[in-house]
Formats: sequence, structure tokens, C-alpha cells
Amino acid sequence: MKTLLLATAFAALALSPASAAKMACTSANMAKLVAGMGGEDTPAKIAARKSMAAANSDMSKGNMRGACKHYMSAEKAMAMKK
Repeated sequence: MKTLLLATAFAALALSPASAAKMACTSANMAKLVAGMGGEDTPAKIAARKSMAAANSDMSKGNMRGACKHYMSAEKAMAMKK
């Protein structure tokens, strides 16, 4: 699953412009977020995983704008405190 997500993240970098939001929608930033999702499950990590699953789904459909929106949602979820 992680390999598939990273592969689609690299494809997103090649196909989509950077987001105007705080964190750019790049494969490097997506990979960092996925790497930070390990360990104990917290409500923030669960929400981030759901958002990244939606982002992965959008990327597979070719909807890069929607994928970046879900990625930003996952970033916000990971920034939340328990």
C-alpha cells in the first residue's frame, strides 16, 4: 500500500501544479506525511489516513486538484493535537 501511494505521489508531482496552500502538494511532502502516520493510532492519524486514501483515489482517477485538497486535509489532521 505504501509503495502504491508513493508511486502515485510521484506521478502527482509530474502531473499537477503546486498548491497555493501552506504545504505544497508534492511527492516529497506526501511521502513525509505517509512516513509520519506510523505508530500508535490517534484520531488525527485516522483522519489523515482517510484523507490520504481519498487523495490516492482521486489521483488514480486523474483528479489532481481533488487529490491535493485531500492531501491538505490530511496535513491539517496531522497538525491537530490528540
